[in-house]
Amino acid sequence: MSIAESAPARADAPFVEKTPEMIAATLRGDQPSLVGLTRSQLKDALASIGVPERELKMRVSQLWHWIYHRGARDFADMLNVSKHLRADLATRFTLNRPEVVSEQISVDGTRKWLIRMQPVGPHDKGAEIEAVYIPESDRGTLCVSSQVGCTLTCSFCHTGTQRLVRNLTAAEIAAQIVVARDRLGDWPGAARPTDGLVPDADRAVSNIVLMGMGEPLYNFENVRDAMEVVTNGEGLSLSRRRITLSTSGVVPNIVRAGEEINSMLAISLHAVRDDLRNTLVPLNKKYPIKELLEACRNYPGLSNARRITFEYVMLKGVNDSDADARELVRLLKGIPAKINLIPFNPWPGTKYECSDWDRIEAFSEIVFRAGYASPVRTPRGRDILAACGQLKSETEKLRARARLMLETGIGAEGVYAAGAGEE
Repeated sequence: MSIAESAPARADAPFVEKTPEMIAATLRGDQPSLVGLTRSQLKDALASIGVPERELKMRVSQLWHWIYHRGARDFADMLNVSKHLRADLATRFTLNRPEVVSEQISVDGTRKWLIRMQPVGPHDKGAEIEAVYIPESDRGTLCVSSQVGCTLTCSFCHTGTQRLVRNLTAAEIAAQIVVARDRLGDWPGAARPTDGLVPDADRAVSNIVLMGMGEPLYNFENVRDAMEVVTNGEGLSLSRRRITLSTSGVVPNIVRAGEEINSMLAISLHAVRDDLRNTLVPLNKKYPIKELLEACRNYPGLSNARRITFEYVMLKGVNDSDADARELVRLLKGIPAKINLIPFNPWPGTKYECSDWDRIEAFSEIVFRAGYASPVRTPRGRDILAACGQLKSETEKLRARARLMLETGIGAEGVYAAGAGEE
C-alpha cells in the first residue's frame, strides 16, 4: 500500500506527487524522512496523510521552521504543532538524516564525512558520498557533493576515477547541510564540538560550495531545488552570494544556472589550449574553451562585484609556463574574474607532479600584474585525503601582496579552501 493510499480518502484530496524518497521508502516498507524536502514536497507529504487543504500552508511553515531553523530530530519537539498531527507525522514519516559512516579531522581542522544515503531500491545498500567542512577563525565552508561518483574523467582528479553511480536527489543534497549543522552544533542552543576547529561565529556553516563529488550542472534540477531549500530565509537562510557552484564547463547550463540558481560561479579551467584541456578536462572536446568563455561572458549578473572564479591547477611541466600565464590573461580579457592557482595534490597512481613553488610564484606574478587577483591555494585536509581531487593546513605564507589579495575559493574537483562566496 502506498503512502497516499494509506491516508483517509477524501473527495477533495489533492493530487500528491511523491518524492523519490517517499517512493523508495514505500518500496522498502519503512517511513520516509522529511529532511531535505522542498516546501512543495512537504506540502505533498502532508496532503498524503490527510491534512486539509486550508491548513497546508500553515503546517508546511511550521515544519519548515522546525526542520531547517531549529534542526528538530523528533516530531514531539514541535510544540506549536497539534498533538494529533504530531502523532500522525510520527506514524508516517521520520526526521532521519543520512548516516555519517565516519568522520576524519585533519591536523588543520578540516573535517571529512563519509555519508551513506538511504537505499533507493531492494538491492541498494545505500550510496556513499563525501562532504568536507573547512573552518576558518570567523567562518566555515561546507563542500557539498551533487552526484555519487562523477561522470567526468579529468585526468588529474582522483574523484574522476570513480564511475558515476547516480545523481543525488535534491533532498540528499540539502540533507548534507543538515548533517553538517548537526555535527557542528550549528542550531539554536546546540553545543559546538570541542575537537578540531569550529569558527567563533554565529554560523558554523556560513558558506556552501558545490564542488564535492560530481558535476553540479549534470544534475541541474536537483541542485537548483536543493539550493532553494538552502537559501530560504525562514530556514537554513544562506545568501546566494555565499554559495559557489563550480563546473568543469557544461556550457548549455551555465547561463541557466545564473538565471535559476543565481549563485557565484567558478570554472574549472586548468589549461589555455584546447589540445591540452582535452586531456586534462575531456569535457572540453564537447565544449571547447572559446564556447566556455563566451558562456561566462553571458553569465547573468556578472560584474566586478560578482566575478567568476577561474580555477587553475598547477601541474609541473604541463600548464605552468610563463607563456601559459600570458595566454590565460589574454583569454580572460573583458571578463570580471579572479584566478585561483591550485598546487596539485598527488594521489595514488597519478602521473602528474605539482609545479615547483618558484614556478607557481612566477606564474602568479604575471597574472597579478595583468590586474587579476591570483591567490595561491595550499589545500586543506591533505592528510585525510580531503584536498584537491582527493575525494573518493593552513594557507602557506605568501608574499605580502598575495596575502592581501587572498580571497576565498575551492576547486571544482574537490579543491578545498575556506570561505568561498563570502560577501
